[in-house]
Amino acid sequence: LDGHQVAEQVRAEAWGRDLILIAATGWGQEDDRRRSLERGFDAHLVKPLDPAALRRTVEGLAAGRAP
Repeated sequence: LDGHQVAEQVRAEAWGRDLILIAATGWGQEDDRRRSLERGFDAHLVKPLDPAALRRTVEGLAAGRAP
């Protein structure tokens, strides 16, 4: 399976609907980003990952999902 297929399968499960999924990929064109979001990822980051950007992304997504 590729990452898009995994994201689709995870999102199809009740336990996977609220997980934070971040695509970490070498592909960074606008079409790649759009496709990742359409397949169920919450964010799309391009390698090499910037640790500070990853942290901000996770914190922002987690804050947006807080009850």
